[in-house]
Amino acid sequence: MKIKAKSFFKDEIKDKEYFANWVKELETNNKRVYEKLEIATSLGKTQIWGLNTNEENLETLVIFPGARTTSLIWDFDRGLDNLNHKMKIYLVETNGLPNLSDGETPEIKSLDYGVWANEVLEKLNIKKAFIAGASFGGLISLKLAIINPEIVKSIFLLNPGCLQPFSLTFKNLYYNILPILSPKPKNVLKFLDKAVFAKPNHQLSPQSEKMLVDYEVFAISRYKDNTQKPYYMDKQLSEVTNKIYLLEGDKDLLFPFEKSIENAKKHFQNLEEHIVYENVGHGIETYDKAMNYIGEKIKNHS
Repeated sequence: MKIKAKSFFKDEIKDKEYFANWVKELETNNKRVYEKLEIATSLGKTQIWGLNTNEENLETLVIFPGARTTSLIWDFDRGLDNLNHKMKIYLVETNGLPNLSDGETPEIKSLDYGVWANEVLEKLNIKKAFIAGASFGGLISLKLAIINPEIVKSIFLLNPGCLQPFSLTFKNLYYNILPILSPKPKNVLKFLDKAVFAKPNHQLSPQSEKMLVDYEVFAISRYKDNTQKPYYMDKQLSEVTNKIYLLEGDKDLLFPFEKSIENAKKHFQNLEEHIVYENVGHGIETYDKAMNYIGEKIKNHS
C-alpha cells in the first residue's frame, strides 16, 4: 500500500502517555475496562478497543470514528449501553487520527482505507460483522464494503462525511476554524455547542463534556494532522451493494442532512432506511436514540 502522508504526536512518548491516562479516566468514569487489542496492518500498528470480544454466539459490531476523534467517544456516559443489545464491539482507532494507532495514511480517494479496514477485520478473525461509521468513519465503512461486501452484514452511517462536500457556509467554517487557530477550552466548547451537539436535547454529562474538551484541545495542539479529509464519493457510492441505514441530525453544520439524504437516494443501490433526528448535531454517535436504533436493527436482523 502506498503511504500518502504521516500524522504524528509532537512528543510521542509524552503525548501517548497523556492519551493513555485519558483512557484510564474514561474507564474510571464508565466503571469498565476496554480490552486493548493491537494488530499489524499495511498502515503500521492499529489499536482497537474491545467489549465482550471473547464471548461466543454474539453479533459483532465494528465501529469507525470521525476525523479528529477517538472511537472511545462513542462510549461517553456509557453510550454503547444504549444499544440495548449485547454484542462483541470493536472500536477501531483509525490510523492517521489522534489516537494510539500509527499515523501512516493512504490516498483518501483510493480504496486503500477499505483494504486496511478489511485487514483489520481479518486479523481480528471477524468473518462477518455489522459496520458503523460516524463522519470520516462513514467513508471508511463504505470503502470496506466495496473491497469486501461479503464481510459486511449491513452498514450504519451516522452523519457521514462522504455524501456531500464539507459545508463552506461562513457559520460552519467559523466554528470549525476557531479552535484550530486558538485551541483553548472556551473555543473548543463553542465549536462543540454550535456544531457537534444541540443542547439541551443532545448533550453529554458535564463530566464527559469536560473530557471531550480536554481531548480536543490535546488533539489540536499536540497532534500534527497531515491526514487528508473526507470527500464526496459521488458515483463511487453506487459500488456499495450492502444494506445501508442512514442516521442524520438536523443540526449538523458540517454536512447538512438534506443534501446527504438526497445523494444517498441518488447513488446507493440498497438504502434500507434514513432517519432524521430533530435537535441533534454532528456528533450523533453520542445520541442515545441513535444507539437505540442501531441496537434494535441488529437485534431484529434476519
